[in-house]
Amino acid sequence: MAVAQLVLLLAAAPSASAHVRSADERGAPPLAWSFDAWVVLPLAISAVLYTLGYIRLRARSRHAKSAHARQLAAFAGGWLMLVVSLDSPLDSLSAALFSAHMVQHELMMIVAAPLFVLGRPLSVWVWAFPHGARTWLGRAVRTRGVRACWRAITTPAGAWLLHAAALWAWHEPKLFEAALANPRMHTLQHASFLFSALLFWWTIFGEPARRRGSGPAMLSLFTTMVHTGALGALITLSPGLWYPSYVEPCSALGFDPLHDQELGGLVMWVPGGLAYLVAGLAVSARWLFQRQAHVFIGRPFTAPPDGGV
Repeated sequence: MAVAQLVLLLAAAPSASAHVRSADERGAPPLAWSFDAWVVLPLAISAVLYTLGYIRLRARSRHAKSAHARQLAAFAGGWLMLVVSLDSPLDSLSAALFSAHMVQHELMMIVAAPLFVLGRPLSVWVWAFPHGARTWLGRAVRTRGVRACWRAITTPAGAWLLHAAALWAWHEPKLFEAALANPRMHTLQHASFLFSALLFWWTIFGEPARRRGSGPAMLSLFTTMVHTGALGALITLSPGLWYPSYVEPCSALGFDPLHDQELGGLVMWVPGGLAYLVAGLAVSARWLFQRQAHVFIGRPFTAPPDGGV
């Protein structure tokens, strides 16, 4: 069922138009909300499916209303972050400023992705479909090949490697420049960022993470904080420009391209590192809570002394 949930999330994940600007558009971009159908439609469909599934689940699970409400709040937060990332004026500004582009990516990977994982949208979306469709999906994802693939990409090591590879590969100057110039490559870039981030945060906050314990999650968070901080530091401290496509639009807005690049690197380096630190504290709190609960439940019963109540 987890595979079916991932497929549904990818189907509903909004596409991203490339920040391609013609020679006549190299000046300051118009800062306005975009209403690209390839972005708005999947977002709208995802919200409708979640609403239908949430209503059905809430009616069936009367004793878990508070948990469902928390998941609803998390999904709504992740959904709004995707709207801000891909539909707001931030998307237009990302065509001119590398720092804005980095804010867009960070919102997708370290804000929207973990909120989606906490919101469990895939399991809720499944309940929006009729019983026959849910049964078919359950059978489809139980095939040996699908289950083997799912296990491979959702292990802590597998998800960590995919996310790290996506981050480092797409920030290589030639690939990043190609994504700026080609709409399909830019869509692939955003999709790989979101997909790998969802897998990564699934190993941190997903149900399997609770069974594995907090050790693998803490290790994944720490090492990711280190290597993303290193990439951010390389971009920030670089004496030269990595992405020349930003020179003209950035200058048109009155910003120094090198300073803009430094700011973009700092966005990945500092706020990104803080996000992983906060997640690590949350995992530590979860571990302490589970440990206290285990000690309380496992404590042997001691009979009161004679005359005790």
